[in-house]
Amino acid sequence: MEPKIAKLLDGKAVAAKINLELSATITKLQPQIGRPPGLAVLMVGDNPASAAYVRGKERACAKVGIASFGKHFPAETTQAELLSAIAALSVDEIVDGILVQLPLPNHLDAKVLLHQIAPNKDADGLHEVNLGRLVRGEPGLRSCTPYGIVRLLKEYDISLQGKHAVVVGRSILVGKPMALMLLEEDATVTIAHSRSSDLGAITKNADILVSAVGCPELITAEMVKPGAVVVDVGMNRVTDANGNSHLVGDVSFDSVALLAEFITPVPGGVGPMTVAMLLQNTVNSYSQKCK
Repeated sequence: MEPKIAKLLDGKAVAAKINLELSATITKLQPQIGRPPGLAVLMVGDNPASAAYVRGKERACAKVGIASFGKHFPAETTQAELLSAIAALSVDEIVDGILVQLPLPNHLDAKVLLHQIAPNKDADGLHEVNLGRLVRGEPGLRSCTPYGIVRLLKEYDISLQGKHAVVVGRSILVGKPMALMLLEEDATVTIAHSRSSDLGAITKNADILVSAVGCPELITAEMVKPGAVVVDVGMNRVTDANGNSHLVGDVSFDSVALLAEFITPVPGGVGPMTVAMLLQNTVNSYSQKCK
C-alpha cells in the first residue's frame, strides 16, 4: 500500500487568488479615490537578495494595479537622510504603504526607521502601534507573514479553534505576531525557541506546527504529530557536496510529509503569501480613503 502523502498548502495558488481579489477592489475604488494605491519600497545598498525581493514586490504591484514608488539609496546613506525620506512619504497623499527592505547596512538602526513610518502606511505591519493593536485584538495593519499563514489555513478550511498550535521562533517579524494571531483564532498556543528544552517533546504535541527559525531541516519526522498541519516559514540556501545550492525550509520535508495531513512547500508556500499580504495591507490602507 502506498504511503499517504500530506496535502500541499499551495501558497502560490492562494496568493494568485488574493491578487485577483485585490485587482477587482482597486478597479472598484479607483474612480472614487481618483488614483491607484501606492506602495513605496525603500532599499539601501546593493544586497543581491534584497534587490531580487524588491523586484518581485514591484512586479506583484504591477499585476494588481498598485503604483510602485521604489527608492534605492546608496549603502553610505545616513540615518538622518532615511528618516527624512520616510517622513516625507508618510505625509505624501499618493502613498498608501511604506516598506523598508531589510536587512539594512550595519550603521543604520532599523527599529528607529520603522517607527518613523506612519502607522496607517505600515505595509509590513511592524510598527509598535500596529503590534499593540494586534495585542489588544483591535483592527490594524498586520505582520505580513503570519497574516498570510492564517489566510492560507482558512483557504483550506483548516479550523484553528481549540487546536494546540506550536510556534517555533519568537522574532517580532514572525514568531510573536504569529502566536497572537493564532490566539485570535481561538487556538491554544505554545511558543518554543532556541532555549526551549526538549524541543521535540513540545512540537510532537502540536496540531498546528509553525517553524520560523531559519535552521535548515530542524524539524524532523520524530518531532511531528501524525496528522498535524505543518507550516514551514524557513528559507535556507544550502550547498550540496557537488557545490550546487538550493532552498530548503526548517522542516525535513520528505519525511514529515509522510506524517502530516497538510504541509507547506519551500519554495511556493509561505513566501508568496507574505508578498500577497503586503499588497493586501496597502489596499486596506488605500480603501480607508473612501470612509
